Amino acid sequence: MPHDPRVKTRCSQVNRPAYPTLDALLADVRACRACAEVLPLGPRPIVRAAVDARILIVGQAPGARVHATGIPWNDASGERLRTWLGVDVTSFYDESQFAIIPMGFCYPGRGSSGDKPPRRECAQLWLDSLLEKLPEIQLTLLVGQYAQRHFLGNRRKASLTETVRAWADYAPAFIPLPHPSPRNQAWFRHHPWFESEVLPPLRATVESIMAREADYVR
Repeated sequence: MPHDPRVKTRCSQVNRPAYPTLDALLADVRACRACAEVLPLGPRPIVRAAVDARILIVGQAPGARVHATGIPWNDASGERLRTWLGVDVTSFYDESQFAIIPMGFCYPGRGSSGDKPPRRECAQLWLDSLLEKLPEIQLTLLVGQYAQRHFLGNRRKASLTETVRAWADYAPAFIPLPHPSPRNQAWFRHHPWFESEVLPPLRATVESIMAREADYVR
């Protein structure tokens, strides 16, 4: 996606301050207005994280419903994702367990076949700084092609389907996933191996990490 010339702040020219804490960084992230002129509903960066989070979820960008509520994955896609992970709503939104940082922090608007791609400015401005403040991450879930492209680079396979099926090549640090959107129903029907081959080890890994966290707390 080319950089929109209407976005006046050039990411390469931004002086990135050294943030003393994650909370200070998150405050600036949530106040970001770099793309205000081109976002159809205006800026509302939606990011959740805590320094002790063990699992990072990297998706695409908030949809219109998530933009309205300010709660990530607060839609049908989120319900399916939680089912995949085998976690309830309370655990999913516990920032000490799950950090949620999409590739684009704000709703990008609608395109001809669904939501537009996430804007690049978010990752360019903020992603590295956020990851540096999350030292306890043991597993990063790459939900969709944009997250996989950014984190896996040329390690990706020729297609998202092949990348997801080769999930073990990227574990234990990463597990690539398709997007859980209802729009992907045909993909799920045509690839039943995803439920039988990928979801059981995914759930086992998530359960193990959360169990270790519970033991540490006790």
